[in-house]
Amino acid sequence: MWFWFALGSAVFAALTSILAKMGIEGVNSNLATAIRTVVIVVMAWGMVFLTNTQGGLKSISEKSWIFLILSGLATGASWLCYYKALQMGEASKVVPIDKLSVIITLVMAFVFLHEKFTPKSLIGCTLIGVGTLLMVL
Repeated sequence: MWFWFALGSAVFAALTSILAKMGIEGVNSNLATAIRTVVIVVMAWGMVFLTNTQGGLKSISEKSWIFLILSGLATGASWLCYYKALQMGEASKVVPIDKLSVIITLVMAFVFLHEKFTPKSLIGCTLIGVGTLLMVL
């Protein structure tokens, strides 16, 4: 089932890029990011209340709070950079560079989470890196 959610994520991420590029014309990138964020906050909390999981707030550990907050800050920084890049560049070049996050994530997962870095993942990272270069040059 995780595969279908991951595929859905990829499809919605692609839509995000196209819709953002269309909507950001003539709008400050920081303002556009703030508008997007408000929509996401309303949607996320809507899902929490729709699924009646708001009671889980009490059981979140301090460690989890810290890492979720840090993750939120990283997401915010990513979105601010992404929208500025989209405003300044072509979506067909910005998006592949943004997707270098796959390589960075694999390396960080190896270093910090001690996940396996296999020959297959090394080949995949290489292909993603080469593919990105081909797309943006």
